[in-house]
Amino acid sequence: MAKRRIVGMKKPAIGNLGETMYIRTILRMVVFLALSAASTTAMAQEVIRLRIASGHPPANTYVNLMQNFFVPEVTKRVAEKTKYKVEFVEGYGGAMVKVADTLEGVQSGIIDIGGYNFGFEPSNLPLHPFQVMLPFGTMDPELSLKIARSVYDKVPYLSKVLEDKFKQKLLALIADNGYNLGTTFEWNTVADLKGQKIAGAGLNLKWLEFAGATPVQSSLPEAYTAMKTGVYNGWIMFPSGYANFKLYEVGKFYTEIGFGAITWHGLTVNLARWNKLPKEVQAIIMEVAREYELKTGTVNKENYPKQIAELKAHGVNVRSLPEKIRQEWANSLANWPAQKAKELDAMGLPATQVLEATLKAAEENGYKWPVRYKLK
Repeated sequence: MAKRRIVGMKKPAIGNLGETMYIRTILRMVVFLALSAASTTAMAQEVIRLRIASGHPPANTYVNLMQNFFVPEVTKRVAEKTKYKVEFVEGYGGAMVKVADTLEGVQSGIIDIGGYNFGFEPSNLPLHPFQVMLPFGTMDPELSLKIARSVYDKVPYLSKVLEDKFKQKLLALIADNGYNLGTTFEWNTVADLKGQKIAGAGLNLKWLEFAGATPVQSSLPEAYTAMKTGVYNGWIMFPSGYANFKLYEVGKFYTEIGFGAITWHGLTVNLARWNKLPKEVQAIIMEVAREYELKTGTVNKENYPKQIAELKAHGVNVRSLPEKIRQEWANSLANWPAQKAKELDAMGLPATQVLEATLKAAEENGYKWPVRYKLK
Protein backbone atom coordinates (compact mmCIF):
# COMPACT_ATOMS: atom_id res chain seq x y z
CA MET A 1 0.00 0.00 0.00
CA ALA A 2 1.33 3.41 -0.90
CA LYS A 3 1.95 5.80 2.05
CA ARG A 4 -0.30 8.80 2.13
CA ARG A 5 1.47 12.11 2.39
CA ILE A 6 -0.16 15.11 4.04
CA VAL A 7 0.87 18.19 2.24
CA GLY A 8 2.06 21.11 4.41
CA MET A 9 2.70 19.00 7.60
CA LYS A 10 6.32 18.76 8.72
CA LYS A 11 7.66 16.14 11.05
CA PRO A 12 8.86 17.90 14.23
CA ALA A 13 12.58 17.77 14.85
CA ILE A 14 13.66 15.74 17.83
CA GLY A 15 15.79 18.66 19.01
CA ASN A 16 12.86 21.08 19.04
CA LEU A 17 10.69 18.69 21.03
CA GLY A 18 13.42 18.17 23.63
CA GLU A 19 13.90 21.90 23.94
CA THR A 20 10.16 22.45 24.47
CA MET A 21 10.04 19.85 27.24
CA TYR A 22 13.13 21.34 28.85
CA ILE A 23 11.58 24.81 28.89
CA ARG A 24 8.38 23.46 30.42
CA THR A 25 10.35 21.66 33.12
CA ILE A 26 12.26 24.83 33.96
CA LEU A 27 9.02 26.80 34.18
CA ARG A 28 7.51 24.21 36.53
CA MET A 29 10.60 24.41 38.76
CA VAL A 30 10.47 28.20 38.84
CA VAL A 31 6.81 28.13 39.83
CA PHE A 32 7.50 25.49 42.48
CA LEU A 33 10.41 27.44 43.96
CA ALA A 34 8.40 30.66 43.95
CA LEU A 35 5.54 28.98 45.79
CA SER A 36 7.95 27.38 48.26
CA ALA A 37 9.64 30.72 48.90
CA ALA A 38 6.28 32.38 49.42
CA SER A 39 5.25 29.64 51.83
CA THR A 40 8.55 29.89 53.74
CA THR A 41 8.24 33.68 53.96
CA ALA A 42 4.69 33.36 55.22
CA MET A 43 5.82 30.97 57.94
CA ALA A 44 8.77 33.18 58.88
CA GLN A 45 6.44 36.09 59.28
CA GLU A 46 4.16 34.37 61.78
CA VAL A 47 4.10 37.07 64.43
CA ILE A 48 3.66 36.72 68.21
CA ARG A 49 2.87 39.98 69.98
CA LEU A 50 3.60 40.33 73.68
CA ARG A 51 2.85 43.31 75.91
CA ILE A 52 5.57 43.89 78.49
CA ALA A 53 5.43 46.57 81.17
CA SER A 54 6.45 47.88 84.58
CA GLY A 55 5.18 50.67 86.77
CA HIS A 56 8.79 51.73 87.24
CA PRO A 57 10.64 53.60 84.47
CA PRO A 58 13.88 52.49 82.76
CA ALA A 59 15.83 54.59 85.27
CA ASN A 60 15.40 51.51 87.49
CA THR A 61 18.15 49.03 86.73
CA TYR A 62 15.80 46.06 86.40
CA VAL A 63 13.50 47.92 83.98
CA ASN A 64 16.49 49.11 81.98
CA LEU A 65 17.51 45.47 81.64
CA MET A 66 13.98 44.51 80.59
CA GLN A 67 14.13 47.12 77.85
CA ASN A 68 17.73 46.72 76.74
CA PHE A 69 18.45 43.04 77.36
CA PHE A 70 15.36 40.87 77.81
CA VAL A 71 13.26 42.32 74.97
CA PRO A 72 15.97 42.48 72.26
CA GLU A 73 17.45 39.10 73.20
CA VAL A 74 14.12 37.27 73.06
CA THR A 75 13.31 39.01 69.78
CA LYS A 76 16.66 38.10 68.23
CA ARG A 77 16.82 34.48 69.38
CA VAL A 78 13.25 33.64 68.41
CA ALA A 79 13.88 35.06 64.92
CA GLU A 80 17.16 33.14 64.57
CA LYS A 81 16.04 29.79 65.96
CA THR A 82 12.34 29.43 65.10
CA LYS A 83 9.83 30.17 62.37
CA TYR A 84 8.23 32.83 64.57
CA LYS A 85 8.78 36.53 65.07
CA VAL A 86 8.14 38.14 68.46
CA GLU A 87 7.02 41.76 68.56
CA PHE A 88 6.97 43.40 71.98
CA VAL A 89 4.67 46.26 72.86
CA GLU A 90 6.50 48.00 75.70
CA GLY A 91 5.08 50.23 78.43
CA TYR A 92 7.28 51.43 81.28
CA GLY A 93 6.97 54.10 83.94
CA GLY A 94 3.24 53.57 84.42
CA ALA A 95 2.33 53.76 80.73
CA MET A 96 0.36 50.51 80.98
CA VAL A 97 0.29 49.62 84.69
CA LYS A 98 1.12 51.45 87.91
CA VAL A 99 3.76 50.30 90.39
CA ALA A 100 1.24 48.68 92.75
CA ASP A 101 -0.99 47.29 89.98
CA THR A 102 1.42 45.20 87.93
CA LEU A 103 0.58 41.85 89.52
CA GLU A 104 -3.09 42.47 88.75
CA GLY A 105 -2.20 43.68 85.26
CA VAL A 106 -0.49 40.38 84.48
CA GLN A 107 -3.22 38.38 86.21
CA SER A 108 -6.01 39.98 84.19
CA GLY A 109 -4.12 39.87 80.89
CA ILE A 110 -3.94 43.64 80.48
CA ILE A 111 -0.24 42.95 79.96
CA ASP A 112 1.46 39.65 79.14
CA ILE A 113 4.74 40.13 81.02
CA GLY A 114 5.33 42.39 84.01
CA GLY A 115 8.22 43.36 86.27
CA TYR A 116 7.34 44.49 89.77
CA ASN A 117 8.27 44.70 93.44
CA PHE A 118 6.56 42.07 95.62
CA GLY A 119 6.73 44.57 98.47
CA PHE A 120 3.87 46.53 96.91
CA GLU A 121 1.62 43.47 97.27
CA PRO A 122 1.40 43.10 101.08
CA SER A 123 -2.03 41.47 101.03
CA ASN A 124 -1.41 39.25 98.00
CA LEU A 125 2.23 38.25 98.50
CA PRO A 126 3.06 38.92 102.17
CA LEU A 127 5.84 36.32 102.32
CA HIS A 128 7.67 37.08 99.06
CA PRO A 129 9.69 40.05 100.44
CA PHE A 130 11.25 37.59 102.92
CA GLN A 131 14.77 39.01 102.67
CA VAL A 132 13.44 42.34 103.97
CA MET A 133 12.39 40.45 107.12
CA LEU A 134 16.06 39.66 107.77
CA PRO A 135 17.72 43.13 107.78
CA PHE A 136 21.46 43.68 107.61
CA GLY A 137 21.98 40.78 105.22
CA THR A 138 24.58 40.67 102.47
CA MET A 139 25.18 43.86 100.48
CA ASP A 140 26.24 41.76 97.49
CA PRO A 141 23.29 41.57 95.02
CA GLU A 142 24.77 38.50 93.30
CA LEU A 143 24.82 36.64 96.60
CA SER A 144 21.37 37.96 97.52
CA LEU A 145 20.05 36.55 94.25
CA LYS A 146 21.79 33.21 94.77
CA ILE A 147 20.28 32.92 98.26
CA ALA A 148 16.80 33.82 97.04
CA ARG A 149 16.95 31.34 94.15
CA SER A 150 18.01 28.63 96.59
CA VAL A 151 15.00 29.39 98.80
CA TYR A 152 12.59 29.38 95.85
CA ASP A 153 13.96 26.01 94.78
CA LYS A 154 13.48 24.58 98.29
CA VAL A 155 10.02 26.05 98.90
CA PRO A 156 7.79 25.45 95.84
CA TYR A 157 4.96 27.48 97.39
CA LEU A 158 6.70 30.73 96.44
CA SER A 159 6.36 30.03 92.72
CA LYS A 160 3.25 27.89 92.87
CA VAL A 161 1.06 30.52 94.53
CA LEU A 162 1.72 32.88 91.64
CA GLU A 163 0.36 30.29 89.22
CA ASP A 164 -2.50 28.91 91.31
CA LYS A 165 -3.84 32.14 92.76
CA PHE A 166 -2.63 34.90 90.48
CA LYS A 167 -2.54 33.12 87.10
CA GLN A 168 1.04 34.01 86.25
CA LYS A 169 4.31 32.16 85.91
CA LEU A 170 7.53 33.39 87.49
CA LEU A 171 10.15 33.93 84.79
CA ALA A 172 12.91 35.57 86.82
CA LEU A 173 13.84 36.88 90.23
CA ILE A 174 15.23 40.41 90.36
CA ALA A 175 17.87 41.73 92.76
CA ASP A 176 18.41 45.30 93.93
CA ASN A 177 21.78 46.58 95.05
CA GLY A 178 22.40 47.40 98.72
CA TYR A 179 19.94 49.57 100.66
CA ASN A 180 21.17 52.64 102.52
CA LEU A 181 19.65 55.96 103.58
CA GLY A 182 19.57 59.23 101.64
CA THR A 183 18.31 62.42 103.30
CA THR A 184 17.78 66.11 102.72
CA PHE A 185 19.39 66.87 106.09
CA GLU A 186 22.67 66.05 107.77
CA TRP A 187 22.64 63.65 110.69
CA ASN A 188 25.39 62.32 112.90
CA THR A 189 23.65 60.14 115.47
CA VAL A 190 20.64 57.87 115.25
CA ALA A 191 18.85 60.24 117.61
CA ASP A 192 18.95 62.86 114.84
CA LEU A 193 16.51 60.73 112.80
CA LYS A 194 13.80 60.76 115.46
CA GLY A 195 10.56 62.27 114.11
CA GLN A 196 11.96 62.74 110.60
CA LYS A 197 9.68 61.57 107.77
CA ILE A 198 11.51 58.85 105.84
CA ALA A 199 10.09 57.01 102.82
CA GLY A 200 10.34 53.35 101.90
CA ALA A 201 8.59 50.63 99.94
CA GLY A 202 6.39 49.09 102.59
CA LEU A 203 7.95 46.36 104.71
CA ASN A 204 11.41 47.91 104.82
CA LEU A 205 9.95 50.85 106.74
CA LYS A 206 10.19 48.57 109.79
CA TRP A 207 13.95 49.06 109.66
CA LEU A 208 13.42 52.68 110.77
CA GLU A 209 11.73 51.77 114.04
CA PHE A 210 15.01 51.70 115.92
CA ALA A 211 15.74 55.29 114.86
CA GLY A 212 12.29 56.60 115.81
CA ALA A 213 11.76 58.03 112.33
CA THR A 214 8.26 58.55 110.92
CA PRO A 215 7.76 56.00 108.11
CA VAL A 216 6.09 57.07 104.84
CA GLN A 217 4.97 54.58 102.17
CA SER A 218 6.07 55.77 98.72
CA SER A 219 7.50 54.70 95.35
CA LEU A 220 10.46 55.89 93.32
CA PRO A 221 8.55 57.64 90.52
CA GLU A 222 7.24 60.20 93.04
CA ALA A 223 10.40 60.45 95.16
CA TYR A 224 12.02 63.52 93.57
CA THR A 225 8.99 65.79 93.90
CA ALA A 226 8.10 64.49 97.35
CA MET A 227 11.58 65.13 98.72
CA LYS A 228 11.80 68.50 97.03
CA THR A 229 8.48 69.67 98.49
CA GLY A 230 9.05 68.22 101.95
CA VAL A 231 6.42 65.46 101.85
CA TYR A 232 9.25 63.44 103.37
CA ASN A 233 12.92 64.12 104.03
CA GLY A 234 14.66 60.90 103.15
CA TRP A 235 14.54 57.54 101.40
CA ILE A 236 15.67 54.03 102.27
CA MET A 237 17.31 53.61 98.91
CA PHE A 238 20.07 51.81 97.02
CA PRO A 239 22.57 54.07 95.18
CA SER A 240 21.30 53.22 91.68
CA GLY A 241 17.85 54.57 92.57
CA TYR A 242 19.33 57.64 94.24
CA ALA A 243 21.56 58.37 91.26
CA ASN A 244 19.29 57.43 88.35
CA PHE A 245 16.30 59.35 89.73
CA LYS A 246 18.56 62.35 90.44
CA LEU A 247 17.64 62.41 94.10
CA TYR A 248 21.10 63.86 94.70
CA GLU A 249 19.65 67.19 93.55
CA VAL A 250 17.25 67.33 96.49
CA GLY A 251 18.96 65.13 99.08
CA LYS A 252 22.62 65.95 99.61
CA PHE A 253 23.32 63.38 102.33
CA TYR A 254 23.76 59.65 101.73
CA THR A 255 24.73 57.22 104.49
CA GLU A 256 25.93 53.70 103.75
CA ILE A 257 24.08 51.82 106.48
CA GLY A 258 24.18 48.39 104.86
CA PHE A 259 20.59 47.21 105.35
CA GLY A 260 21.23 44.58 102.68
CA ALA A 261 20.84 43.86 98.98
CA ILE A 262 17.30 42.55 98.60
CA THR A 263 15.85 40.20 95.98
CA TRP A 264 12.17 41.05 96.14
CA HIS A 265 11.12 41.83 92.59
CA GLY A 266 10.00 39.39 89.93
CA LEU A 267 9.35 39.12 86.21
CA THR A 268 6.14 37.16 85.52
CA VAL A 269 4.05 36.15 82.50
CA ASN A 270 0.29 35.65 82.23
CA LEU A 271 -0.24 31.89 82.50
CA ALA A 272 -2.96 31.61 79.84
CA ARG A 273 -0.82 33.56 77.36
CA TRP A 274 2.21 31.47 78.25
CA ASN A 275 0.38 28.20 77.63
CA LYS A 276 -0.56 29.37 74.13
CA LEU A 277 3.03 30.08 73.12
CA PRO A 278 4.88 27.52 70.97
CA LYS A 279 7.18 25.31 73.05
CA GLU A 280 10.30 26.53 71.27
CA VAL A 281 9.37 30.14 72.04
CA GLN A 282 8.71 29.25 75.69
CA ALA A 283 12.16 27.66 75.89
CA ILE A 284 13.88 30.76 74.52
CA ILE A 285 11.97 33.10 76.85
CA MET A 286 12.97 30.98 79.87
CA GLU A 287 16.58 30.86 78.66
CA VAL A 288 16.77 34.64 78.34
CA ALA A 289 14.84 35.16 81.59
CA ARG A 290 17.43 33.21 83.59
CA GLU A 291 20.23 35.24 82.00
CA TYR A 292 18.26 38.40 82.79
CA GLU A 293 17.90 37.23 86.41
CA LEU A 294 21.66 36.85 86.78
CA LYS A 295 22.28 40.23 85.16
CA THR A 296 20.18 42.00 87.80
CA GLY A 297 22.78 40.78 90.27
CA THR A 298 25.96 41.36 88.26
CA VAL A 299 24.96 44.76 86.84
CA ASN A 300 23.89 46.08 90.24
CA LYS A 301 27.10 44.84 91.83
CA GLU A 302 29.28 46.38 89.12
CA ASN A 303 27.42 49.68 89.28
CA TYR A 304 27.37 50.16 93.07
CA PRO A 305 30.84 51.77 93.40
CA LYS A 306 30.29 53.77 90.22
CA GLN A 307 27.02 55.17 91.55
CA ILE A 308 28.54 56.03 94.91
CA ALA A 309 31.23 57.92 92.99
CA GLU A 310 28.53 59.62 90.92
CA LEU A 311 26.75 60.81 94.07
CA LYS A 312 29.99 62.26 95.36
CA ALA A 313 30.62 63.96 92.01
CA HIS A 314 27.23 65.66 92.36
CA GLY A 315 28.21 67.10 95.71
CA VAL A 316 26.52 64.52 97.93
CA ASN A 317 28.05 63.97 101.35
CA VAL A 318 28.55 60.18 101.38
CA ARG A 319 29.59 58.53 104.61
CA SER A 320 29.54 55.07 106.17
CA LEU A 321 27.67 54.30 109.37
CA PRO A 322 30.08 53.26 112.14
CA GLU A 323 30.02 49.50 112.66
CA LYS A 324 29.12 49.89 116.34
CA ILE A 325 25.90 51.74 115.46
CA ARG A 326 25.08 49.26 112.72
CA GLN A 327 25.42 46.45 115.24
CA GLU A 328 23.17 48.26 117.72
CA TRP A 329 20.63 48.83 114.95
CA ALA A 330 20.65 45.14 114.06
CA ASN A 331 20.30 44.18 117.73
CA SER A 332 17.23 46.38 118.02
CA LEU A 333 15.52 44.35 115.30
CA ALA A 334 16.62 40.96 116.60
CA ASN A 335 13.12 39.82 117.57
CA TRP A 336 11.30 41.10 114.50
CA PRO A 337 11.98 38.14 112.15
CA ALA A 338 10.49 35.68 114.66
CA GLN A 339 7.46 37.93 115.18
CA LYS A 340 6.94 38.22 111.44
CA ALA A 341 7.38 34.48 110.92
CA LYS A 342 4.79 33.72 113.61
CA GLU A 343 2.34 36.20 112.09
CA LEU A 344 2.66 34.69 108.61
CA ASP A 345 2.71 31.10 109.84
CA ALA A 346 -0.65 31.80 111.45
CA MET A 347 -1.95 32.74 107.99
CA GLY A 348 -1.00 29.30 106.70
CA LEU A 349 2.18 30.45 105.00
CA PRO A 350 5.56 28.62 105.31
CA ALA A 351 7.27 31.70 106.77
CA THR A 352 9.48 30.00 109.34
CA GLN A 353 10.65 27.51 106.72
CA VAL A 354 11.45 30.32 104.25
CA LEU A 355 13.29 32.54 106.74
CA GLU A 356 15.28 29.62 108.18
CA ALA A 357 16.25 28.54 104.66
CA THR A 358 17.38 32.10 103.91
CA LEU A 359 19.53 32.31 107.05
CA LYS A 360 21.17 28.96 106.30
CA ALA A 361 21.71 29.68 102.60
CA ALA A 362 23.49 32.93 103.47
CA GLU A 363 25.73 31.17 105.99
CA GLU A 364 26.48 28.34 103.56
CA ASN A 365 27.69 31.01 101.14
CA GLY A 366 30.01 32.56 103.71
CA TYR A 367 27.88 35.39 105.05
CA LYS A 368 27.99 36.14 108.79
CA TRP A 369 24.89 37.83 110.18
CA PRO A 370 25.49 40.70 112.63
CA VAL A 371 22.64 39.09 114.60
CA ARG A 372 21.82 35.39 114.21
CA TYR A 373 18.07 35.78 114.24
CA LYS A 374 16.18 33.15 116.27
CA LEU A 375 12.88 32.14 114.69
CA LYS A 376 11.57 29.88 117.45
